[in-house]
Amino acid sequence: MPSSPLNRRQFIQKSAVTGAAVAVAGTVAAAPAQAAEQVDGSHAHGHHKPPRTWSFSILGTTDLHSHVFDWDYYTDAAYKDKAGNSVGVARVATLIKQQRAEKGEHRVLLVDAGDIIQGTSLAYYYARVDPILGTKGKRGPKHPMAVAMNAMRYDAAALGNHEFNYGIDTLRKFESQCRFPLLAANALDAKTLRPAFQPYTVKRVRVPGAPDIKVGILGLTNPGIALWDKDNVAGKMAFTGLVEQAKKYVPRMRALGCDVVFLTDHSGLDGSSSYGNELPYVENASNLVAEQVPGIDAILVGHTHTEVSSYTVTNKETGKDVVLSEPYCYGMRLTVFDFELELERGQWKVTSTKAKTLDPKGVEEDAHITELLKADHELVVKYVNTAVGTCTADLSAAEACWKDVPVMDFIHQVQMATVATGLSSADAALPLISVAAPFSRSADIPKGDVTIRDVAGLYIYDNTLYGKKLTGAQLKDYLEFAARYYHQVPVGTAVDTATVTNANNFWDYMYDTAAGVEYDIDIAQAEGSRIKNLSYKGTPVKDDQVFVVAVNNYRANGGSGYPHIAGADIAYSSTNEIRQLMIDYVTAKKTLDPADFAVTNWRLTQGGKAVFPA
Repeated sequence: MPSSPLNRRQFIQKSAVTGAAVAVAGTVAAAPAQAAEQVDGSHAHGHHKPPRTWSFSILGTTDLHSHVFDWDYYTDAAYKDKAGNSVGVARVATLIKQQRAEKGEHRVLLVDAGDIIQGTSLAYYYARVDPILGTKGKRGPKHPMAVAMNAMRYDAAALGNHEFNYGIDTLRKFESQCRFPLLAANALDAKTLRPAFQPYTVKRVRVPGAPDIKVGILGLTNPGIALWDKDNVAGKMAFTGLVEQAKKYVPRMRALGCDVVFLTDHSGLDGSSSYGNELPYVENASNLVAEQVPGIDAILVGHTHTEVSSYTVTNKETGKDVVLSEPYCYGMRLTVFDFELELERGQWKVTSTKAKTLDPKGVEEDAHITELLKADHELVVKYVNTAVGTCTADLSAAEACWKDVPVMDFIHQVQMATVATGLSSADAALPLISVAAPFSRSADIPKGDVTIRDVAGLYIYDNTLYGKKLTGAQLKDYLEFAARYYHQVPVGTAVDTATVTNANNFWDYMYDTAAGVEYDIDIAQAEGSRIKNLSYKGTPVKDDQVFVVAVNNYRANGGSGYPHIAGADIAYSSTNEIRQLMIDYVTAKKTLDPADFAVTNWRLTQGGKAVFPA
């Protein structure tokens, strides 16, 4: 990597002067000057016999979620997980440098599969505290992820669903700061149904004495954005299916003469959807795209935060194998796609595609990236360590997945108090309850001083708040759906907290508990008949009784596929982040005291007996 990042024009000109073969940006709407530059340097190859075979690589990252360094802002310490992974683009940058050094700068492209600008305190800081959009006539800063990815010389990135969390204006500002295109062929302008972002880009891999290899990169994002970020995108953007758009664009890219067609999908590869049948389009559709759309060589997969180093899907129409790879998340892995090609009658044909993932944890963080982002990082560290109040007791989330603990009641209290202030007089007369999920088992608000990061660690998503109306019967269905989270444990069998949760691939963030009503979850019973003794203020809940339910926007718009809630009437909605409301609550009260909000209103039972007696 050069000591100072070259812009694309300088890089092309420098390469042309040295006669090096380069991978050059060939975006769909390349300016004429750029097009002229692309031709430069392609003649300085001498009179060697043209090569018949060539190889090049595409490196892939995904779900970086604004992890720049190997750091956890919530614990104010180096990132730590059970598997010993490291996070952050600073380390990944070192691996990328090694790949370029080993294979040749001109034989390596770099692509991301989305979810870049949300997910850490650093992301929040540059969206809300010192926003990249600027404030009151003051120009905003550059987003640290744009700075890092420009310096790392990304060629393209797909849009992830979390790119839309802070609104379209913030996303457009980030896009303007990137020296590479953000791709999303299935993100359409709601009015014209034309692409709202660039669908694809074409890159050229120089081959001395032979035609360039044209690499088409198509970006696809997640249809779920229409639900999860409804407040930001409704009426502005529409999101269609991945298969539908790939069928439209892959042939177009082949017609343009692309020798290799590569997809970057912010979509997992198992054909599942977390939003049930709320949308007609599949959420995790990368395998379906590979299977149903002919003409694709490889797919970089994102969204599901898993590591799949190499996975092969056979296309139904052509019988050709398509190689898929998902490099985990947060910069924990780097995917390497290796392509081998042969020149046949003046046309490059792919003869072999292989994929693997590399683990950056053993390498040093890249000095250049560190130098570029150190000040931003330190600013955020200082911000999250700001004390906002004190707490009278240690509030831990360690047991929140099987017990009603005070720290979850803190979330419920803030949600209900906020919704209560914004209800119409008619709705204010209805019983008010709250639902929320235990996002992080490691969250802990300590006794003594409470900082922003203590609160942020409990509520790690940028969700906003709704009040929605459910009947008693609908609420029971909702809680039964949540109770699928537990494995069935017959009476007389010991309950092991290490294995009782996460049945049905129901992850912690999907599991809602309720406050404001009392109920038991009988895990000895079959799914669908576990909610017992559901009552409000000591009286059994009636089927036709109407409740206002304080709930986050992700769930309110259909996230995780809960019944009834997406279509329910809205009694309250706000663009304020729940996390910020919690910080504001502590700041205003000055003291966080569980005596103000802790109520044990639900419990796990087995055949009617409490599993964890109080």
